[in-house]
Amino acid sequence: MPNARTDILGVVDVQPTFMPGGELPVAEGAAVLPVVNRLLAGLFAHAFATQDWHPRGHLSFASAHPDRQPYETIELPYGPQVLWPDHAVQDTANAALHPRLDTSRIEVIIRKGYDRNVDSYSAFFENDHRTSTGLDGWLRSRGMTRIFLTGLATDFCVAWSAEDAVRLGFEVVVIEDACRGIGLPVAGGHTTLDQARDRLAALGVRFISSTDL
Repeated sequence: MPNARTDILGVVDVQPTFMPGGELPVAEGAAVLPVVNRLLAGLFAHAFATQDWHPRGHLSFASAHPDRQPYETIELPYGPQVLWPDHAVQDTANAALHPRLDTSRIEVIIRKGYDRNVDSYSAFFENDHRTSTGLDGWLRSRGMTRIFLTGLATDFCVAWSAEDAVRLGFEVVVIEDACRGIGLPVAGGHTTLDQARDRLAALGVRFISSTDL
């Protein structure tokens, strides 16, 4: 069972924009909602959420690059960047946390991707790996040492959050049935989901089911 004093549930980007019918849908994305709500209702005393929050014309949008298509990768000053369909645009209904998500137990919401020139997958840093969201300090000030991650998408925002959390000294657990991934194809017949799982396992991240709790 989670420790009420040191464990926290992280709810990553559970927004309509990433669900079927949204601008950047993750297959079966809405399936995380009942699992996350069940975890929020009874198992965790503490929780935080992240919210993708892009201005119009964000540099990560393919529409900001007239000669490019969604899901192409380009080089930006901070490194490789996948170009996405316009999504999570500030002050739109689909950028809000999902209306069926139980936010009554969520103590803080970290908005990310609001800088027009830098994308942000991780709950802890912008994609330049230097600009902090402030979540690290917030967690430490409350004595949190272990993070259980849920949400969308497993191979991008969940994975990057997990990697940064480990490097910052937190123990990390990914609750797999409370996550869904995009699974873009990569070399060797693999997907970005395969790559993310391998990276995280090598860092010591544990993968469990919500029923294990």
